[in-house]
Order: sequence, then C-alpha cells, then structure tokens
Amino acid sequence: MEKLTQGYGLIEGPVWFENKLFFSDVLGGGVFALDQDGKVETVFEHRRGIGGMAVHEAGGLIVSGRNISYKSFSGGETQLVLDRNEAAGNVGYNDLTTDAAGRIYVGSLGSSPVFADGREPQAGDLYLIELDGSARKVGEDIMLTNGLAFSADGLRLYHSDTARRTVNYYDVEQDGSLGAKQTFATFDAGAPDGLAVSEDGRVWIALAADGAGVAVFNEHGVQVDHLSIPQPMCTSVCFGGDDLSTLYVVSGSDGMASDKAGAVYAHPVDTRGCEVAVAKVSLS
Repeated sequence: MEKLTQGYGLIEGPVWFENKLFFSDVLGGGVFALDQDGKVETVFEHRRGIGGMAVHEAGGLIVSGRNISYKSFSGGETQLVLDRNEAAGNVGYNDLTTDAAGRIYVGSLGSSPVFADGREPQAGDLYLIELDGSARKVGEDIMLTNGLAFSADGLRLYHSDTARRTVNYYDVEQDGSLGAKQTFATFDAGAPDGLAVSEDGRVWIALAADGAGVAVFNEHGVQVDHLSIPQPMCTSVCFGGDDLSTLYVVSGSDGMASDKAGAVYAHPVDTRGCEVAVAKVSLS
C-alpha cells in the first residue's frame, strides 16, 4: 500500500473520474480531488456527511448526506434530488451507486452513525431513484447502510450492513426491483463498509472497526485475500488508474493519535475493476 495523502477526519465516497480520485471528508466537510501527480484540490467546500457520491452526466456529482443532491463542477445552486423524511424515520442517506442505465441506488439512515441526533440506532431502507427523478423503496431493514456495488453482469447488487457485520446481496430485476436479501459474507473481525467489484467477480470490502484493511472475496462468498493498511479504520474502496487496475483505499481517524489521520492509499491489483456508470437521473 502506498499512502498518497492524509490529513482528513473521515474519508468516504471515493469515485474515479477524469484521471482523478474524488473523495469526501464526512467530518471535516468538503469534496476533494487527488490527481495522479499527488496534488489535491478542493472541489466543493463545507458540506459534511457525504458518505457516497456518483458522477452525473450533467457535469457534477450526486452527493449524499441529509439529502441526495446534485452539485455542479461549474458552481451554482445545489439541486435537491431526494429529500429525507424524518417523520418516517429517514434522517438522511449514506452510500450509493449507479446501475448501467444511470439509475441511483442509495441507502437511508434511521439514525446518524457519526453526528449526535438524539435517536436510538434504527434501521434504514434502500431506495431506487429512477431516471425521471421519482424514487421508490426496493429494500429494507439495513441497520447501518454502507457499500453498494453491482456484479459485472449487473444481475447482483452487493450491500454492506455495517452494524450487523454483514454483506448482503440482491438479485436485480430488469425494472430495477430487487429480490430477497441474501447473506454474502459475515465478519467477526472488522465491520464491512464501502465495497467494489472487479471484472473477475471478486468483491473488495473495506473493513472498518479495527478491520485495518480490505477483505477480498470470490463471487461464492469465500475470502481469498486481505490487504492491510497501517491504521484500523478502513472505510471504502474504488478502482481507478488508467485501466482501472489500481485499488484506491480510504480511511478514517478512529484509533489513531490524530483526529486528522484519514488517508488515501493505492495498491496495484491483478484485475480490472468494474466501471461504474454515470448517473442520468433527471435534475428538474
């Protein structure tokens, strides 16, 4: 593992786009971009709580947090895509991904895992944002929603439930609906956070809560490798580089001497990552 940059509170939401790694700082706020020369620039300031991001075809990012919004790279007003509903137990959103059609899958939070909101831990749900901007619930009872990624053929959606130390999967229907939740992997050491899938079917799972790295599973749910990082809080992963054969690994400050120890690592791998489609949901 090569450390590329550090100095953040809790890094999440890594996305590879135009030869840069975009990532958020959940606690410190903001979105940043790391280029292949190691230079970091601030893309968006201030917004905290971004646990998931996706590139949108309009030229900006879909970001999570207290709601799902679109922020243009060229500036301007933030556009609301999907609001929270606190009365119904939805206090915001965490990780998200897109399918090949450009629809967005995103998990809601029943209570905040990082910001005190006076609520007892509650389960959230999984939503699908359609291309016309409408949303519907397609999964439920995720105690702490995290990593979302599709298999190479798009027929399976993986989904981390961090609080239950479980990665689940769903069979995906043509209309975007999901089949029953099924268990893919469970963990005694570390808790699954963000994840990514490679073209050969392996699932690369960041392990938070003293997981100290990335657990690698084959498509049958058998662990085949573990990639270590020199800090306990491993939060997410994504594939990038010229041919998507570099695994980028991000982390948080928990368990470190500083509260600004969140870092980005890179590791060459022997496969290509599955390309994540840009979001195409309506912004009107």
